Amino acid sequence: MKKEQLTIALSKGRILKETLPLLESANIIPTEDIYSSRKLIFDTNHANIKLVVIRATDVPTYVEYGGADMGIAGKDVLMEHGGKGLYEPLDLQISKCKLMVAGLKDAPSIQGRMRVATKFVNVAKNYFASQGQQIDVIKLYGAMELAPIMGLADRIVDIVDTGNTLIANGLEPMDFIADVSSRLVVGQASMKLKYRQIQPILDMLSDAIDKRNELAKSDGK
Repeated sequence: MKKEQLTIALSKGRILKETLPLLESANIIPTEDIYSSRKLIFDTNHANIKLVVIRATDVPTYVEYGGADMGIAGKDVLMEHGGKGLYEPLDLQISKCKLMVAGLKDAPSIQGRMRVATKFVNVAKNYFASQGQQIDVIKLYGAMELAPIMGLADRIVDIVDTGNTLIANGLEPMDFIADVSSRLVVGQASMKLKYRQIQPILDMLSDAIDKRNELAKSDGK
């Protein structure tokens, strides 16, 4: 029986660097160097599997609407997207960080309406609504730390890794929103129509994650 074409959408940047070794351990290997190419679509060692390298924020959209069957993106991106039309069967446990509220060190509490700068508009609205706090969201795409310093916002919602950037700019993490790691998502239609091809890939990736974790534990002894 001829296998149907499968397309996996990968996020550019840091996630990609950690994703490719994981895919390789699951025997999915691009046939050329992704980093040195300007191409966006790559063949693999499987004739029926292609990789598409796109912006992380676009991955869930491509998967939701069938542009890709599967995708890998951070939990922060998936939370902002909302997860409509997606299954999230695997936590790949890579590119770990935290999604947090931060502000100027020793900043006073805000009694009234708060201004929050972030690129995670939906996440911020949902989080502060759950806290009973009314906010005005100011959408920014980078250098979030600058917003409180310049008086543009009272707080920011952003990804925090080491926290060093916050500290260097006189800010501190205040409230925890969610742990973030990269997840594998599958389109609902693709899971239904191509289950026999997708499930073995999920199984191989799951085994690869388990083996990596076991190796990490043994190295830590």
